Amino acid sequence: MKTYQTNQIKNIALLGNTGSGKTLLAESMLFEGKVIERKGTIEGKNTVSDYTDIEQQNLRSIFSTILYTEFKDNKLNIIDTPGSDDFVGAVITSLRAADIGVMTINAQYGVEVATEIFNRYAEHMHKPLIFAITQLDHEKANYDQAIESLKQSFGKKVIQIQYPVATGSGFDTFIDVLLMKMYKFSGDTGQREELDIPASELEKANELHNALVEAAAENDESLMEKYFEQGSLTEDEMRRGIRVGLSNRSLFPVFCTSAKKNIGTKRLMEFIINVAPDPSRVPLLPTVEEKEVKCDANAPTSIFVFKTAIESHIGEINYFKVMSGKVTEGMDLVNSKNDTKERLSQLYVVAGKNRVKVSELVAGDIGATVKLKSTKTNHTLCGTGIEVNYIPIKFPEPKFRTAIRAKNESDTEKMGELLHRAHQEDLTILVEHSKELKQIIVSGQGEHHLNILKWHLTNIHKIDVEFISPRIPYRETITKVALADYRHKKQSGGSGQFGEVHIIIEPYTEGSPEPSKYKVAGKEIALNVKGKEEVSLEWGGKLIFYNCIVGGAIDTRFLPAILKGIMEKMEEGPLTGSYARDIRVAVYDGKMHPVDSNEISFKLAGRNAFKTAFKEAGPKIMEPVYDVEVLVPSDKMGDVMSDLQNRRAMILGMGSDKGFEKINAKVPLAELNKYSTALSSLTSGRATYTMKFANYEQVPSDVQDKLLKAYDADQDEE
Repeated sequence: MKTYQTNQIKNIALLGNTGSGKTLLAESMLFEGKVIERKGTIEGKNTVSDYTDIEQQNLRSIFSTILYTEFKDNKLNIIDTPGSDDFVGAVITSLRAADIGVMTINAQYGVEVATEIFNRYAEHMHKPLIFAITQLDHEKANYDQAIESLKQSFGKKVIQIQYPVATGSGFDTFIDVLLMKMYKFSGDTGQREELDIPASELEKANELHNALVEAAAENDESLMEKYFEQGSLTEDEMRRGIRVGLSNRSLFPVFCTSAKKNIGTKRLMEFIINVAPDPSRVPLLPTVEEKEVKCDANAPTSIFVFKTAIESHIGEINYFKVMSGKVTEGMDLVNSKNDTKERLSQLYVVAGKNRVKVSELVAGDIGATVKLKSTKTNHTLCGTGIEVNYIPIKFPEPKFRTAIRAKNESDTEKMGELLHRAHQEDLTILVEHSKELKQIIVSGQGEHHLNILKWHLTNIHKIDVEFISPRIPYRETITKVALADYRHKKQSGGSGQFGEVHIIIEPYTEGSPEPSKYKVAGKEIALNVKGKEEVSLEWGGKLIFYNCIVGGAIDTRFLPAILKGIMEKMEEGPLTGSYARDIRVAVYDGKMHPVDSNEISFKLAGRNAFKTAFKEAGPKIMEPVYDVEVLVPSDKMGDVMSDLQNRRAMILGMGSDKGFEKINAKVPLAELNKYSTALSSLTSGRATYTMKFANYEQVPSDVQDKLLKAYDADQDEE
């Protein structure tokens, strides 16, 4: 393959809902560029893009696939992305590498929930979008309805470049109002005939052409002046205005396609080459050091790794974008993240699982390499004369969590290694070995997302695993003042054990005055604070420990042991064994023995005094609560609201967002188990949500009673 220069490269992410035709459009683009001689089909399980066993079993894209095609002396790097929100991590990494998105819109359904989700990410990353209305040959295709849904979501920015003369099984013709030509197609290979627009379509074509001219002119003052003077623009002037509008997302061009019949693909590719920005004309990717690095082939070399994958018989493959300079086979670069030296021993351009060796790639191009030692997704590699770290890709919070265990305990260590590797491949999979919950917790973007992980462990790596309900990381605290004392005494021949501790405990709140006087259980106690230790707990909250001993009742050398005993009980709360938090403890009295007192005695005395006082201090269980935002079609609003209320949700607000209803709520984590599955079932997969930890709140009394009974039952079983 020849070396393409930066201005000959276009980087495209194919985006859209599951079933909207991304993979077939990619297949059609590769066919037009003669990278493949025959187009595959989803049902035939022979597309270039969906080449893994699990994708072929599911008949859908699950991973992003890097592709390329050569067309009109340009190289188009194409990234086919999954259409489900469960695999949004692959969409986000693809958008980082791409310079423009082509959003496929199924002509049967118009804008779907994933359209809105993926547009949000594209907008956040300042990526321009082209809309391709697909499957116009389907018997239920409704072009006008699809356009209307686009306008509802994106407003006047939606501008038709083409429209079909007819849809359904007879779809074979569209009018292009940029070129003012009619294109008629025959056969399944997209053989096209360019014709004049018939008189019956001229009025509509002229109306849409004028709308396009006006939209193009609005993006350039000189074009606007010319438009007002002459009432029209040349084809090149229109392209200039469209190019500006496309780049600043003030214009979304719409195209007509049927990838199955190869209709419209070539025209879409021509438009991308003529109008879409090349890598040197897009906003610069920010660096940690806030340096500006231009996409220039003559600059020092830097590359950004946007995807890491592991494939059988090959091992680890790193997919990268050349951010500046050029890379050559055998080149040595330095990883800015960990200062390790890496050699690019082999360079490839890829089309799915097919790899073509190349000797050189220049700024803006996308390629792959193998056998890097310490380089993963989000890492930057630099050559001589440049030291930068490109800002890492940020991923959404997980929405689904489960505990996982190997059915055969001997597989646990291997399972842990594979989970770590899965996280390296997909950074939206999070793995936590929770000491608190005594479980391995795996979190992801949805149940299907984690079921794919489970499938790989079971079918590829032959480890039989099971998902079990994850425990909830409850917290325990107190609501009022209480006191207790405890004497630990043990005599068993030789040296004995003796330690007596008197304590007062109360809830901790930020900014509260230091303890002084208390009246508890009819007793008045005055405290004289002699020392204070503030412990920021690793699980959140604080423990404030006061030394209020007078008259040497307890030697100060035993105070650390008392604190240690209290901390042990904080780590295993008295109510349910959960972590305790936000408590002030004052040790104000006690006794010791000149011979038998030692650290273990006072540790046990402090532990038991704390346990007794805790249960008298209005103990409460606190649960993690999450901020949840649900995006739902209006016709499903009532069902979703009712379901949330059944989950003890506190509804904070509602509103509309580009054709969807938005619900903001606070929901306990305990009620969100498998919520993604339930929401999908309620709305036929048309709704989505995000969740983020908010705070800990006290559980209702009836829920607390259930938790206490369940904990007692578990203790009895043990």
